[in-house]
Amino acid sequence: MNYVNFGSAGLKVSRLALGLGLRGQADEAAAQRMIERAIDLGVNLLDCANIYGPNDDRDNRGRSEVVLGKAIKGKRDDLVITSKVASPVNRGPNDWGLSRLHIMREVERSLQRLETDHIDVYLVHVFDQTTPLDETVRALDDLVRSGKVRYVGCCNYAAWQVCRALWIADALHATPYMCVQNRYSLLNRNLESEMFGLIRERGLGAMAYSPLAVGLLSGAYTPGHPMPQGTLWSRFPDQYHDATNGQKGRIINAVIQAAQALGKTPAQVALAWVLSHPEITVAITGGDTIEHLEDNLGAAELTLDAEILDALNAVSDTTQNTIY
Repeated sequence: MNYVNFGSAGLKVSRLALGLGLRGQADEAAAQRMIERAIDLGVNLLDCANIYGPNDDRDNRGRSEVVLGKAIKGKRDDLVITSKVASPVNRGPNDWGLSRLHIMREVERSLQRLETDHIDVYLVHVFDQTTPLDETVRALDDLVRSGKVRYVGCCNYAAWQVCRALWIADALHATPYMCVQNRYSLLNRNLESEMFGLIRERGLGAMAYSPLAVGLLSGAYTPGHPMPQGTLWSRFPDQYHDATNGQKGRIINAVIQAAQALGKTPAQVALAWVLSHPEITVAITGGDTIEHLEDNLGAAELTLDAEILDALNAVSDTTQNTIY
């Protein structure tokens, strides 16, 4: 496993992280074994959130943090743990968002579930238009100063929103966001249009989530063929046709063809393409089993040559706007 600086910070992280959304895993014991296997294979960055749980079911929110807390016992000091705040945790008026009240309450709950005294990278999950940004920035700065959080970052922000948060942090002499986490894959290259420039200019770390486009680039699905039963997309038959049709289907086929030519798996090729961009620090693998995990981690040692990269870039484009 290769380790790199997380943006311009001194923190060293593995280029592949394990995400704990657990979309296709219902068994907490199996999830714990997968986390332990990832650590054994050199993954030191484990990406969690206060709303994650088995089957990505909001009724199970918080359970991923509990499982992660069990898996890291005796290994905590060697790992970089993230969690997130902002998404709804209940139905009350203060049970979501980025107010000081919600942030301070939820960090304590996350720390309790994780059974740790600090979170290495605390991420705001979404932009909250209902809370003054300076309130959020000050609250996060207080968490860093208290030692409960080491670094802070943001997820799903537009570039202008990141810029605004950085300006406010500068003006307040507060801890700035050190990283961004956004969707990025061959099926969604929106990040390139504005965010890449900001990443380079400010030395931000960048975590790419859904690099396999919710499994569409994993090799489990072939355009024009019935979806395999028991897979994640078999739950969404109506959306599956659109997700694998037209240009999206051509991109998926191009990944499959590149993998066949290289003797690798489609998942490894798709992940290696994401990691080929210097702006991306980390790709978050979202496999739900040890087998998926081990396959995905094969991308860490794969460097795509110019011919393969050109072919993949040619079939995809920077205007994709998908939800995958």
